[in-house]
Amino acid sequence: MAQSWSPKSWREKPVKQLPEYPDQNALKAAEDELASLPPLVFAGEARNLQKELAEVSFGRAFLLQGGDCAESFSEFSANKIRDTFRVILQMAAVMTYGGSLPIVKVGRIAGQFAKPRSSDTETKDGITLPSYRGDNINSIEFTEEARIPNPQRLIKGYHNAAATLNLLRAFSKGGYADLKRVHDWNMEFVSNSPLAHRYEDMSQRIADALRFMEACGITAENVPELRETDFYTSHEALHLPYEEAMTRVDSLTGDYYDTSAHLLWIGARTTQEDHAQIEFVRGIKNPLGMKCSPDMESDELLRLLDILNPENTPGRVTLIARMGAGKVKENLTPLVQAVKKEGRNVVWSCDPMHGNTYKSSSGYKTRNFDDVLSEVKDFFAVHKAEGTHPGGVHFEMTGEDVTECVGGAYQIGDEDLSSRYHTACDPRLNANQVLELAFLIADELNAVRNASDTVAKKS
Repeated sequence: MAQSWSPKSWREKPVKQLPEYPDQNALKAAEDELASLPPLVFAGEARNLQKELAEVSFGRAFLLQGGDCAESFSEFSANKIRDTFRVILQMAAVMTYGGSLPIVKVGRIAGQFAKPRSSDTETKDGITLPSYRGDNINSIEFTEEARIPNPQRLIKGYHNAAATLNLLRAFSKGGYADLKRVHDWNMEFVSNSPLAHRYEDMSQRIADALRFMEACGITAENVPELRETDFYTSHEALHLPYEEAMTRVDSLTGDYYDTSAHLLWIGARTTQEDHAQIEFVRGIKNPLGMKCSPDMESDELLRLLDILNPENTPGRVTLIARMGAGKVKENLTPLVQAVKKEGRNVVWSCDPMHGNTYKSSSGYKTRNFDDVLSEVKDFFAVHKAEGTHPGGVHFEMTGEDVTECVGGAYQIGDEDLSSRYHTACDPRLNANQVLELAFLIADELNAVRNASDTVAKKS
């Protein structure tokens, strides 16, 4: 790492996607208040996540990262947090059972309050206002006052994240994640799904396996992993004043960690190697993610890896490919080949959401579930062809029964979008759709395992 790095050295670089605060003194006061507040996560937790991601990079585990596109202050509730956690547990159970791999669970939660925008302004009925950039910056209401960036929203975002983390820790360590509850994780609208019989069959097989293990003396009392789980948080490292204020020196190692989340990622709009976001994250020791768009070139990616992971540490960098359906083979293959040729240790993850967004005939921004499935399948196919590890998936999803993405087992159509369209920004998969996707991924992981077993037997 260059000697010149500090948590504020990003301020000397060009920066994109930051709001313009009219009152800089108020912003500085909010930053100072944030810097005095306790950390949201701890350095040791981030190190544990990096160790687990190292296992993913070696093909010995699989990453599941998902949650809201942008968390909303108005929808903040214990039930919403529980439902998101529960649907991730459901997906993880399906994928673990089908793929025979441990699942590293990372939520887009407890901090995903800021969003990049393609334009600084938005126009409706001839009126132009600043774009909505997420609830910790301004409000979604289309009024001049609501769209003014307000630094006090950063403080509210911190406290919402703290309350969310408190509940997530209780759920993950307090018995809610017990595998005996796999039946209880089912929600009513999922139990009525065409996939319900497959989920129930899997649940029964897990219950049978647990009873067998108990008969052998292996219980949740002596094997905590049966009733507890590790659950990590992540968000995009976008609002750098907030991230700087949450960066602290770890008392054990002397390293800097951004204590706002366990994992921070860089979005496709802010991967410029000489800009502020890359400058900031290169100096923190958290595991990092980086979106790879269809426009990313192989030499650009390798230069970024030199900056973000000069020691080539396994688990340090997760590359999140977001190519779009039908574009994966052409655009992902050269990146995978370049990384493999140079011997770089990375986790390859698939974001099948952001490359597949379009405006429906009914006027709603949506995604077609068939496109999501197609991109995931092509992601696995590329890694099979290149002999590399398909390491994970990255979804915008919710545990709520929303109608934001068309298709899936219930065949949501354009005409259905208006009935339960609640997202503050981008369309999310609902619980039925992510369960359907989980079974697809489980089948793909099972095929990877069978292929590996066949090779091992032949050798």
